[in-house]
Amino acid sequence: MAEVDADAVVVGTGPAGATAADVLTGAGWSVVMLEKGANHLLDLDAPYAPLGHVSNDELKFLTRHFLGPDPFLEPRTFRHRESEGDRIHVGGVNNLPSTVGGGGLVDWPFGYDELEPYYAAAERFVGVAGDHHGNPFAAWRSGPYPMPPGPDMYCARLTSEAATELGFHPYRAPTGVNSVEYDGRPACNNCGFCAFFGCPIEAKGDPVAMLRRALRGGRCEIRPEAYVTEIVLDGTGRRARSVRYLDGDGAEHEVSARHVIIGAGAFETPRLLLRSGVGNPDVVGRYLMYHLQTYVLGIFPFRLHAYRGRSVTHLMDDPIVPDDEATQAARDAGLPYFRGGIVEHGGGSHPVVEAMYSPRGEAHTRAMLESPMRDRMAAFTMQGEDLPQVTNRIDLDPSVTDVWGLPAGRVTYAPHRHEAACAAHWAPRLETVLRRAGAQSTFWITSPPLEDARGRRQRDPTPISRHVMGTARLGTDPRTSVCDPWQRVHDVDNVLVTDSSVFPTSTGYGPTLTLVALAIRAARALADLQPLTSSRAEAVSRAPRDR
Repeated sequence: MAEVDADAVVVGTGPAGATAADVLTGAGWSVVMLEKGANHLLDLDAPYAPLGHVSNDELKFLTRHFLGPDPFLEPRTFRHRESEGDRIHVGGVNNLPSTVGGGGLVDWPFGYDELEPYYAAAERFVGVAGDHHGNPFAAWRSGPYPMPPGPDMYCARLTSEAATELGFHPYRAPTGVNSVEYDGRPACNNCGFCAFFGCPIEAKGDPVAMLRRALRGGRCEIRPEAYVTEIVLDGTGRRARSVRYLDGDGAEHEVSARHVIIGAGAFETPRLLLRSGVGNPDVVGRYLMYHLQTYVLGIFPFRLHAYRGRSVTHLMDDPIVPDDEATQAARDAGLPYFRGGIVEHGGGSHPVVEAMYSPRGEAHTRAMLESPMRDRMAAFTMQGEDLPQVTNRIDLDPSVTDVWGLPAGRVTYAPHRHEAACAAHWAPRLETVLRRAGAQSTFWITSPPLEDARGRRQRDPTPISRHVMGTARLGTDPRTSVCDPWQRVHDVDNVLVTDSSVFPTSTGYGPTLTLVALAIRAARALADLQPLTSSRAEAVSRAPRDR
């Protein structure tokens, strides 16, 4: 290839892109990172200090789109199925931050033993605190977590004790939040603004550590407000030669590189691939998965203070390992099995959100003082495994466009009856746990709503889940997958996808640690570094050399 601007251009600066940049710059590669959002994270000049833009402000983060994307400028569209027409909703759909840092069932083409050392590396990259003896269902580990677990949430201790009494197996959750000073970042001060918020003191395991390492090596450049429009192929159509993007003023630029790394997330990655004509068009965007989230809520007669500290301090995996009762429920539903997901022991909302949903007038003050939706509420969230279905997909909307004039991404999604039956079985069992813990009343809902509940049409029909997976799945067969087992696009030799769009299945766990582990593995193979190994993974496959 002729002289290029960088060894690699990375699209996206979230966990997927940041991980790839960290690995590649550590191997001596030059990297240009393109991020369509603004930079609110760290100074891009040495010593790469925090910018101080992040704060504990509910309105700023939850309603004013501070970290982007703004759904008026970057709309997405949604429908449950093609029979509903082009769309039934326009606006925000599973929007993840856009800022610097920020039933076709198949098996994975490699096993846990091969991936375990990359999970261990991912925990060190991010900084994970937890008790490696806590989960009785956990697979083997080559070592402890990098940090001990942090303080326990009072609310979660109550619900965990009740769960244990009923035969379940709660444990202290491993979290990407510092329990002690780690990697030059302080311990969490338990301010309570974790989920949906940036961390003002950098105690959360955001991509900041990986980005800062890449910048300090002197071989990485980050360009914020760089909206990538196209991957440009060479004359053969088998290799990418550059990436085109628009800057904040709308001027077009082009960055040439030996390799293109896409870490834009499982929504924006297929959108970019479809615009660029890259990847198998029969598979790109298909097999979209979320986690069907089952929310089981309990109102208590006493205060729980669940808004204090980290959002989640305890989990349990029981729905992932079906017991006899769950197995029978699946058979009664006409299914060979079903499997849920981790159950997060948490609480209610923050004050502004509570105020928005409290009654108006004189009753408002009393409701805020008594605080049933914040200080007296405990909540279980089951991240239910979402089966891949070819009809669930992201494609390009035929008429709605974004502020740059490009087709909006369109979601077509409806849950499988596997998820519906699983939620209907586990929600009442989790209600029993909350009542055992002292709840006066309990109820449950799912997101998205189950089919038989759609008579009460919600204003926003889109799933709440921000876990988006599966739209550029990896596999060994180019006819049924987009990427090979090393996450390289089958039909374009030098394009690598490092985000959760490569997941063949959703599992019942949060996707971030897995996507970071996969990105480490793929980037190390791309740079021809030795595979990582651990005591149970002595023999692993090697990636092919650059084709």
